[in-house]
Amino acid sequence: MGTDLQQLLVQYPHLAGVDEAGRGPLAGPVFAAAVILDPTQPSIEGLTDSKKLSPKKRDALAIQIREHAYAWCIASASREEIDQLNILHATLLAMQRACAGLPVAASYVLIDGNRVPDALACPARAVVKGDSLVPAIAAASILAKTARDEACLRMHERFPEYGFDQHKGYGTALHMQQLTAHGPCPEHRQSFAPVKRLLNQF
Repeated sequence: MGTDLQQLLVQYPHLAGVDEAGRGPLAGPVFAAAVILDPTQPSIEGLTDSKKLSPKKRDALAIQIREHAYAWCIASASREEIDQLNILHATLLAMQRACAGLPVAASYVLIDGNRVPDALACPARAVVKGDSLVPAIAAASILAKTARDEACLRMHERFPEYGFDQHKGYGTALHMQQLTAHGPCPEHRQSFAPVKRLLNQF
């Protein structure tokens, strides 16, 4: 972590890390999480970008984060909101909701990426590759990813023919095969090109 980021942690003890999961998939909501780590607790070992962790490790860390973080919140923007707003603005909305939903107000927010949502209640900055640099952002990435994966399992229960439990909504060969065979379901993002092309065929 850079010196400037370390100084922010000292200056703002209620610093929240924010990250998202589910921007790229063709179906389902996009999730975001905000996490304020507890400086009085031992560091949670293994916090890093959720994409670098196995599902088993992510699930174990998510439990630790929920139990030991000073505050956390998971929020989402629906498939309908994604289609109405576009995926970027829906993601920023989910991030804003996660920050607003924290049971303890954040004094400063660090957000993974290069965009900051409007209307946050405190100062904020974006940190490129923040999920690998800032433990609170890494924790948020884990909560957002595990919440998104749980949503995909619920989608699979409703629409088992698409294989959401396997590809988690991403445009894999299996997903495209099933999407072409069955047409889009209500969870598919109608504004995304592969889905949009098929809408008029079913």
